Amino acid sequence: MVMNLAQAHTRNPAMKCFAQALDLKNDPALMAAYKRHHAAVWPEVTAALRAIGISRMKLFLLGTHLFMYYEAPDSFLPERDYQSYAANPKAAAWDTLMRQFQQRVPEARPGDWWTNMELVFDLESSP
Repeated sequence: MVMNLAQAHTRNPAMKCFAQALDLKNDPALMAAYKRHHAAVWPEVTAALRAIGISRMKLFLLGTHLFMYYEAPDSFLPERDYQSYAANPKAAAWDTLMRQFQQRVPEARPGDWWTNMELVFDLESSP
């Protein structure tokens, strides 16, 4: 059975995990700057993410491909809730700054920036 990652529960049954994809622009200077920014994320950004319920977040990079993993409450819906972190003016400025380095993946739906990925295996729910 294939299920959406948003339906998979993590160690805490009241939390869901999410996986999303985005690309960086293929420019070595921009990619290096993106990594430098993420080595020193503004505290207002991390506080804003926690304030909307995200308890764990990791970004991975391969070439120009970004993979984001995060955990949030069971009631969290990315399309409804994620961008609410930008209600914080510093978080909104961060979002605007980061978008100069990023581009949508070809598989993105209209209106998507980060694109949801499909869960194809979950060790925790396997016998």
